Amino acid sequence: MNKAKLQTLSIGFQHVLAMYAGAVVVPLIVGGALNLTFEQLTYLISIDLLACGMATLLQVWKNKFFGIGLPVMLGCTFTAVGPMIAIGSQHGISAIYGAIIVSGLFVVSISKYFSKLVRFFPPVVTGSVVMIIGLTLIPVAFNDMAGGEGSADFGKPANLLLAFGVLLFILLLNKFAKGFLRTISILIGLVAGTVAAAFLGMVDFSEVGEASWFHSIHPLYFGTPTFELSAILTMILVAIVSLIESTGVYLALGDITDRKVSGEDLEKGYRAEGIAIVIGGIFNAFPYTAYSQNVGLVQLTGVKTKQAIFAAGSILVVLGFLPKIAAITTLIPTAVLGGASLAMFGMVIAYGIKMLSQVDFENQGNLLTVACAVGMGLGVTAVPEIFANLPESIRILTDSGIVAGSMTAIVLNILFNMVPARSVKTVKRKIAEEKVS
Repeated sequence: MNKAKLQTLSIGFQHVLAMYAGAVVVPLIVGGALNLTFEQLTYLISIDLLACGMATLLQVWKNKFFGIGLPVMLGCTFTAVGPMIAIGSQHGISAIYGAIIVSGLFVVSISKYFSKLVRFFPPVVTGSVVMIIGLTLIPVAFNDMAGGEGSADFGKPANLLLAFGVLLFILLLNKFAKGFLRTISILIGLVAGTVAAAFLGMVDFSEVGEASWFHSIHPLYFGTPTFELSAILTMILVAIVSLIESTGVYLALGDITDRKVSGEDLEKGYRAEGIAIVIGGIFNAFPYTAYSQNVGLVQLTGVKTKQAIFAAGSILVVLGFLPKIAAITTLIPTAVLGGASLAMFGMVIAYGIKMLSQVDFENQGNLLTVACAVGMGLGVTAVPEIFANLPESIRILTDSGIVAGSMTAIVLNILFNMVPARSVKTVKRKIAEEKVS
């Protein structure tokens, strides 16, 4: 393998590590809530990694019909966790996958029309959304830095030492290293942190020993899908919410890579996401959406080519077939991952601020749009129980700070920057008509 290919593979692996925790946490939560056996849970995690890789490759492979062609990673959406658990508890696990398949087909069918809504996402909206994404992810990074929410050693000095040590190491690499070493600073930080944790006796090798070397793929592993109307409507709503989140990611990456994202590009991106959701349903995995975690990594590393994402998607596909190899990545202590995540999530916030620098803040409406959107996003993240008594169908829009903040930004932008303009034109037209008469 030549040097260039090795570098591309390393950067791709760094992208895998950046999104790996999120990709694994979702099946762990859903599988645990549905009381899956160890064997079923192991399969669910492995097939999720495989489907993440397939979804990512679909998205970066730009062609006539699908694929946005940006350096974007796809992973299972957190928005679907609650609804999937509720559907599985009420109708059984087969209803989850019936609803996922139908929602994916729905996304494919509306992609052409949904792309026409790009005018509703000017910098005041996209900048707010990207900033909210980063802000709502910071608590995740801090919980990880402390050892993981609910862990027995939460906040122990050893965890904090590892987390801040990794963060400092990454910062020093970005300050003093040059070229490729600076590019893979996150990966080097994660490896160095894991080695340090091993010397402290904080690395558990038992999961690697228990995992099998190879497993075959079984479509419809959990049985033939069933179709419940309420479940289907719920997952369609989840899919629409995911498209809104993905739009912010696509536009942010377009800005980072100096590429204008057209309505046709968005259409292909949405269509690829819909196909990925269908694949998730068939393989009994999850709905898939663009992962914001990797936006910060693209900005931090400065590597904006699709080759690294092709490598990352291919790595995920391989890991999906090799549970034991995939389990090796679980050796990274949560605190180590948290230290690296703080840098990546912080870069997402910084890029959101950069996007907002294009906004005319002499306009009071723009100020209020950003203020209320960010406030809503942070508020729901900090006090999620505020909407606990609302119906389940409405809570899909309010349980996530990212979704609540994004919807606020979209609605307020329409109110302040679109409705008033139309009203003024109407008044002028009426005045002109009166003068003529």
